[in-house]
Amino acid sequence: MTYPSNEGGPTDPDGRLDGARPTGETPEMIDHVFIGVTNLDSAKEFYKAALEPLGYGIAFEGEWGAGFKSAQGVPDFWIRPEETVVPIHLGFQVENRDLVAAFYAAAIAAGAKDNGAPGLRPHYHETYYAAFVLDADGHNIEAVCHKPES
Repeated sequence: MTYPSNEGGPTDPDGRLDGARPTGETPEMIDHVFIGVTNLDSAKEFYKAALEPLGYGIAFEGEWGAGFKSAQGVPDFWIRPEETVVPIHLGFQVENRDLVAAFYAAAIAAGAKDNGAPGLRPHYHETYYAAFVLDADGHNIEAVCHKPES
C-alpha cells in the first residue's frame, strides 16, 4: 500500500500542505495518528458524523484512507483500510462539556455502541468529563473536557 504525498496536492497560499504548521510554530506532542478500519467507506461516514460536532471534517481522502482535521488545525486523525484491526483507545480533547455530549449523541446516531455516557470521571481527576463510544471495529473513541463546568 502506498500513502499520499502532497506532490501536486492542496496547499495554502504559502505553499505548505493545506493547514500545515508554519516553521517555528511549537507543535503539540502528537502530530497525527492513523487507525486501521475494515470498511473504509463506512468508517469515513461514521467519523464524518461523529466528529462534526468537534469541528472536524475530511481534509484528504482516497483509496488509501482519509485524513480529518479541525477547522483550526492540520489533518491529525487518519483512517486507513486494513484487513486485520487491533482496536485502540483514542481521546479527542474538547473545550467544554457540551461538546462531549454533542460528540456522544452524534456518534451514537451514526451507529457507535455506548461505552460510557457523558459524565464526570473523578477517578481520573476531579474535572475529567468524558464520553466513550465503540466504532464498528471496536476502537474506543472518547471526547474529553478537563475544565470545570462553566
